[in-house]
Parts: sequence; C-alpha cells; structure tokens
Amino acid sequence: MPVLHRPATPNDAAALADILNDIIRAGGTTAHQSEFTSDRMARHYIDRAGTVSCTVAELDGEVAGFQALMWPDEEGQPFPDGWAIIATFVDEKASGQGVGRALFQGTRAAAVLNGVKTIDATIRADNTGGLAYYDSLGFADYDVLRAVPLRDGRNVDRIRKRLDI
Repeated sequence: MPVLHRPATPNDAAALADILNDIIRAGGTTAHQSEFTSDRMARHYIDRAGTVSCTVAELDGEVAGFQALMWPDEEGQPFPDGWAIIATFVDEKASGQGVGRALFQGTRAAAVLNGVKTIDATIRADNTGGLAYYDSLGFADYDVLRAVPLRDGRNVDRIRKRLDI
C-alpha cells in the first residue's frame, strides 16, 4: 500500500507524540531528551507560530511518521534569511518503507510555496540512519557542531546539512 502524506492537525498530536516518545526512549537518534505530551507536541510542531509545515505520513491507515519545517526563532539558531529547519521522525515499525520520502514531498512543496531558500538539517553524528536519509534527499554537509552535551553528560557532535531549494 502506498504511503500517503497530509498536513498535520491538532488531532494528530497524540499519535505524533507517541512516535517521538518511542524514539526518545530508544535513544541515540534525536536531540530531544524529554518526552512530549499531546499539548507540547501541538505547541512545538503543529501550531507553532514559526511552523512552515508539519506533514504526517500514513501507512495502511496508521500514522507512521511526521516531518516539520520551521522558521528559526529560538536563541542559538542564527540562520540567514530564508533558511528553515527540518525535523523528521518515523515510527521504527515503518522504517524502510518510503515514509521519509513521502514526508519530504509535502515538506518540499510547502518550502517552495512559503519562500524557503535553504533547509537546514542538524543531525546527531551517531544517527547514521538520519544522516543517510538526508544525504539521499540531496542535503550536503556544511558544518559540524562539536561536542554538544547531552543530559547524561555525554558529548555528541551534530552534523549540519543543507539543501538549497
């Protein structure tokens, strides 16, 4: 069955939080270290003032992942005008089934529609799957943030990738 993609709604918040919380609990791939409630998910990704798009993928009628594209607005995110930040989360059970590619179809269209010039993907260096995913979409390395501390005291580099639209 094909992977379908659509804009996220507040009604998706619980399913998206479940996907992200499973990834957080597994560890090793996301910069997020605290679990999300439905309300926090809606505020952070779906209804955030700086959200360009939040796209949901469905596989066999079930939410299988989501991808958010946001304008940078937090301290510590100094980007040039026209840059947006991408975040992708796929349910482990749906990995390798085209969910990420389907998500990016919706995200790329929203980027073009909203005047995004460049998309930044900043990924933990130990997230080999995430690095390969963004490489497969045409993202190129442009910087490394060295030894970013995690809550457990470990330091992990972050690889910064970009895609010019």
